[in-house]
Amino acid sequence: MRKTMFVLGGLVCATWLSAQDYQKTAYGIKAAAGGVDVEVQFFTPSVVRVVKSPQGEHFEKKSLAVVASPGEVGVKVGIKDGAIVMDTKVLQVNLDTSTGAFSYRTADGKLLLAEKPVEKSFVPFDDAGDATYNVYQAFKLDADEAIYGLGQLQNGKMSQRGVRKNMIQGNVEDVSPFFQSTKGYGLYWDNYSPTLFTDNEEETSFRSDVGDCMDYYFMYGGDADGVVAQVRYLTGEVPMFPLWTYGYWQSKERYKSQEETVGVVRKYRELGVPLDGIIQDWQYWGHNYLWNAMDFQNPQFNNPQKMIDDVHAMNAHMAISIWSSFGPATKPYRELAAKGLLYDFKTWPAAGTESWPPDPEYPSGVRVYDAYSPEARDIYWKYLNEGIFKLGMDAWWMDSTEPDHLDFKPEDMDTKTYMGSFRKVRNAYPLMSVGGVYDHQRAVSSDKRVFILTRSGFLGQQRYGANVWSGDVGSSWETLRNQVPAGLNFSLCGMPHWNNDIGGFFAGQYNKSWNDGTAPKNPLYQELYVRWLQFGTFTPMMRSHGADTPREIYQFGQKGEPVYDAIEKMIRLRYALLPYIYSTSWDVSHRQSTFMRALVMDFPKDKKVWDMNDEYMFGKAFLVAPVLHAQYTQEKVVKVNEESGWNRDNAGKTDGKVQADFQQPKSTEVYLPCGTVWYDFWTNEKIKGGQEVTRETTLDLIPLYIKAGSIVPFGPDVQYATEKPWDNLVLRVYPGADGSFVLYEDEFDNYNYEKGAYTEIPMSWDDSSRRLTLGTRKGEYKGMLQSRGFTVVLPDGRQKSVSYNGKKVSVKF
Repeated sequence: MRKTMFVLGGLVCATWLSAQDYQKTAYGIKAAAGGVDVEVQFFTPSVVRVVKSPQGEHFEKKSLAVVASPGEVGVKVGIKDGAIVMDTKVLQVNLDTSTGAFSYRTADGKLLLAEKPVEKSFVPFDDAGDATYNVYQAFKLDADEAIYGLGQLQNGKMSQRGVRKNMIQGNVEDVSPFFQSTKGYGLYWDNYSPTLFTDNEEETSFRSDVGDCMDYYFMYGGDADGVVAQVRYLTGEVPMFPLWTYGYWQSKERYKSQEETVGVVRKYRELGVPLDGIIQDWQYWGHNYLWNAMDFQNPQFNNPQKMIDDVHAMNAHMAISIWSSFGPATKPYRELAAKGLLYDFKTWPAAGTESWPPDPEYPSGVRVYDAYSPEARDIYWKYLNEGIFKLGMDAWWMDSTEPDHLDFKPEDMDTKTYMGSFRKVRNAYPLMSVGGVYDHQRAVSSDKRVFILTRSGFLGQQRYGANVWSGDVGSSWETLRNQVPAGLNFSLCGMPHWNNDIGGFFAGQYNKSWNDGTAPKNPLYQELYVRWLQFGTFTPMMRSHGADTPREIYQFGQKGEPVYDAIEKMIRLRYALLPYIYSTSWDVSHRQSTFMRALVMDFPKDKKVWDMNDEYMFGKAFLVAPVLHAQYTQEKVVKVNEESGWNRDNAGKTDGKVQADFQQPKSTEVYLPCGTVWYDFWTNEKIKGGQEVTRETTLDLIPLYIKAGSIVPFGPDVQYATEKPWDNLVLRVYPGADGSFVLYEDEFDNYNYEKGAYTEIPMSWDDSSRRLTLGTRKGEYKGMLQSRGFTVVLPDGRQKSVSYNGKKVSVKF
C-alpha cells in the first residue's frame, strides 16, 4: 500500500510493508498500527507531534496555531515487546503496534501519559459536502493528577479534573484544546472544530466534530513554566507591549461624543489621578446599518483627528472599538460582499434600530467577514488603516472576535469559509482575525507596538500582541470569584495577557434602573467594584469598563471618601509597580514567564495549592489574595445571559436604601504556601509559609504578601507611565532566601528592542552575607539613563542609597 502525506515537514512518500514495520524519517517514524496510519514527528527532544489517519487515506494538514517546524533531534528507534520505542535525551515514546496506542515516559522510564485504546477513532462525517471524520482520542491520567488549561472557562475551577465541556468559542468563554499536568507535561489537540472534552474516572478525551486526521502535540517541560515555554515555542513567542498599556485604562459602554471621551481624560488630569488609556466603544460610526464602518459618520465625532490629538496632548493613549462584522451601508461590506467574503448567519446587532428589544421588522443586515481569507484580511486592514490608523490611533479594541453567533442553527456551521466549512475551523476565528490586524500593522509600522484588546482567544494568539478579556460578564460576586481561575487557566495555556471588565459588564440588579445609572452610589455595588478593581490591579491590564452605569473614579465620590480613596490607592500602587511589571513583561517575552501565576507554578510540592482558585502570584514576588466575598453588604445575584448580548431587562430594582460602614475593619483567611518565608506587603511582618493566617482587611486593603528573596523595584509618583524617568528607583529587598531580579528598560513603544536596543540590570541578593549586588548593565538604547540612583530598603526600615553608572556595585547590610 502506498500513501502520500503532506505535513509541516514537507512532502514525504513511504511504502508500507506490514503492520509491524515502520519507516524511520528525518523527524521520527511512519508506521501502520491498530488499523490506522501513524506519523511521529519530533520538534525537539521534549516536543513530539502524533498524526493518525484511517489506513490508506490521503490528507493535507497545515496547523493554524503551530508555527514551529519538526527538527532532526537524533531519535533512537527500536522494537521492544511488540512496541516501537523512540528515545530522545528527554523522552521515551512507545507505540503499541497491536492497538496503535502511544505512551510517553521520561528518559528514565517514569510514565507521564498513555493513550487509552479506543474503538472508532474515526467516524465518517459529511461536512457540508466534504467527506471527512469525527475524530476521537482518549488518554488515561493518574487519579491524583491535576490538570489546567482548556482556555478561559467560567466554571470557577482551578484544576479541570472532572470537567465535561463542549469547547466552542463564546462571549465569556474562550476555548483552546490544551491542558498541562502537575506531572510536568502538556498536550495540545490541534483541531479547530467544536470539540467535546471529557475527564472522568474512565478517560480524559477529545472528540472533535471535524478532522481529516487526528493531530496532537505532546510536550514535556518538567514543570508548569517548562510546559509554557514549550507551548510558546510551538505556537509563538510573546512580543513586548508598550509600557503605557500597563497603566490604568478607563472605559464604559459608551462615550457618546468626542467631547465626552476627551473630557474623561481631562477630568483625570484635573484630579491628579493617573491614567494612560481611554477607550472609545461602538457607534462612533453612526447607526447600525453603518456598523463597524471604520469611519466616523456619527455627527458627535465630527473631528476624530482633533479627538485623538487632544488625548495625546494630555499624554494619554486611545483605543477604539472595531468588530468582526460590517453593516450593509458600509464600504467594507460592499467590497467584501462582492467577493463572497461575508457569512450569512445571524450576528450582533440583531436590528438596525437601537430600540430594545431588537425590532425584527428592521433587521440590521450585519454580517461577519471571512477572517480565514487572506484577501478578506487585506480588505479589513485597508479600511482600518485609511479610516482610523492613519489618524494616529494607538490601539485596537477588537470586539466579538469569537464571533457573535445569534439564533444558532446547525446548518450555520455549513457556511463556507476560505478554509472549508465554518464548522471545521470555527474555534480558530479569533486567532485569524486578530492575527490579520497584527500582521498588517507590523508590515506598515515599527514605530508603534501593536496592542490589541480582544474578547476571544485561541492558542497561538499570544504572538499577535493581544490581551484577551473575559467578555461581557455580569456584575456579581460569584462572577468575580470565577475570574481568578479563568485568568489563571488561560495563562497556563501559554497566553499571558489577560484581563476582565473591572466591576463586571452588566451591573444588573445593582442598578436601580437602566436610565439613572446610580450603581456608583449604591454601597452594594461600591464594595463589589472596589474589590474587583483591587483584583484588576494585579492582572496584565488594569481596565475599568461596563454597561448600565459609569465607572470613572469621580462617579464614586470624591477625595477623602472611603470608596474614592480605595480606588485611587490601588491605581497609584499600580503605577508604583510599573518598573516591576515592565521587567516582568520582558521576563514573559524573553524567558517564557507568566504574569498571573497559579500557585502550583511556584509551589508544585505543596499539594494544598494544586486546586486553589482564589490566590495567585503576580510575577514571581507578589502573592495576591483578593477579597472575593462581600464583607460590608449582602451579595446580590445578577442573572445575565451573557451570550445573548444586551439584555437590558436585567437591570432591576435595589431592595430599599442600603447602608454600609466602610470604615470598619474586617478579616479574611489566607493560605501561605510552604517552602518559603513570606512578608506582609503592608506591614512587613515576617510569616513562615505552610499555614493559613487570618488577615485584617479594610475596604482599601487586600492581603498581599512578598516571597522571601524578592527584589521589587518601585517607581516614581506619576500621572502617566512615562512622565518621569526611572532615575531614582526604590528597591525593596526581602531577606530570608537568595534572590535575583533583572530590571529591564527600552524605548517603551517601538520594535527597536528586537534589534537589541534595550538594557538589563541584573540584581542579586545574597542572604548569608546580606549583600545586594547590582551587576554590570547589559545593552544600550537611545536616550537611556547613563547614571542613576537606587534607594535600597529592607523590611526592618533600614535603607541605603547607591549611585549606579552601569558598573557593578554592591550594598551590604
